Amino acid sequence: MTLSGLFVPLITPFAADGSVATEALAGLAHAALAEGATGIVALGTTAETATLTDDERTLVVEICARVCRERNAPLIVGAGTNSTAASLAALDGLRSGIAAALTVVPYYIRPTEAGVLAHFQHLAAASPVPLIVYNIPYRTGRTLGAETLLALANTPNIIGVKHAVGMIDDTTIELMASRPKDFAVLAGDDLYAAPLLALGAAGAILATATVATEAFAALVAGWRNGPIDEVRALGHRLAVLSSALFAEPNPTVIKAVLAARGRIPTAAVRLPLLAARDQTTAAALAALDHFAAHRAERSMR
Repeated sequence: MTLSGLFVPLITPFAADGSVATEALAGLAHAALAEGATGIVALGTTAETATLTDDERTLVVEICARVCRERNAPLIVGAGTNSTAASLAALDGLRSGIAAALTVVPYYIRPTEAGVLAHFQHLAAASPVPLIVYNIPYRTGRTLGAETLLALANTPNIIGVKHAVGMIDDTTIELMASRPKDFAVLAGDDLYAAPLLALGAAGAILATATVATEAFAALVAGWRNGPIDEVRALGHRLAVLSSALFAEPNPTVIKAVLAARGRIPTAAVRLPLLAARDQTTAAALAALDHFAAHRAERSMR
């Protein structure tokens, strides 16, 4: 599989009784693909995967897989923990039809970089599906240097990295300059998506694309095809929207916005997350309305 384009990591909507809102989840998946996403991601951080039961995780994957089959789109599934053995078990349970597994750098334990490399080499050798390394030191507590990232990039059955390091640093520059041509770097920080795409990222996995899929798909395509002035301006406007949607822990504000727009039945999140505050939700809705109005005005010119 060659990774490119926009992949939307779906939230897990909950019904009033706390169960997974299956129809709403399917609706979000259909909408993302209809509005220009290349594929979707199930069971990412945005899905509150850590607070789902095993049965709920299975249900989420089944719903997303069905939608992707109907639309002939790739499905990426989050699978992996800070335990190599548990990650192997999770990967072994993935069914055919799943394009790749998004597998996080081991968190909390804080292994050495050599340990991280050994972890992924072990997983890649046994996994039934290709792996995408999820590099997010903000959550894992483990920073990876360019040498380790490039070693991962040259590991068979590892096809890409979701790169979410919160900046464009020296490591990122070296990774982009030296990575193998068939290794995909996917922008994973919503605020830094545009600059990473400008450096040559093949695509993106972005939570805020749930509420502005068409625009983020245009951002990804625009850095590949141009016109550059227009896509640069689009990136600036989307950064403002992303800031509003990440004003509180993800996915609380995104859920609040989706619920306010009638796309999911409730804005409920599971503890230890708390629902977004009213003023944060109002600011995010205003940012979304402003972005939509500006985009509509430009399309009429």
